[in-house]
Amino acid sequence: MALSSYNVGAIAPVSDLARARAFYEGKLGLSASSDDPDGGRTYACGGETTIHVFPSPGNAGSSSATIAGWTVPDLERVVDDLTSNGVTFERYDTPPFATNAKGIAVIGDSKSAWFKDPDGNILGLIQM
Repeated sequence: MALSSYNVGAIAPVSDLARARAFYEGKLGLSASSDDPDGGRTYACGGETTIHVFPSPGNAGSSSATIAGWTVPDLERVVDDLTSNGVTFERYDTPPFATNAKGIAVIGDSKSAWFKDPDGNILGLIQM
């Protein structure tokens, strides 16, 4: 059976769950109902998607690629809101990912922005 008929979720390894919770809940506005059996937290997002944050100090922030991303209808507004919550957006100067002063890259008909959690996991936003 193909996996295309099942929900999928992102997973973020973190070194300090309390610090991660402060970021994911306090700065990103996510909420979870309780702790998970692995010591982590699963945050529900739109369309039955999730991001699971779990303690794994040896793996936290080890990927140099985007590990999770949200599709948003108005990227500039979301970037402004998250910036006002203390989120810092990455700046890139290599096309096609060159970003403006807010950290937004225009790539064809889409716009994208990236930020890091406290462990350096790269998270992204895209408006298509």
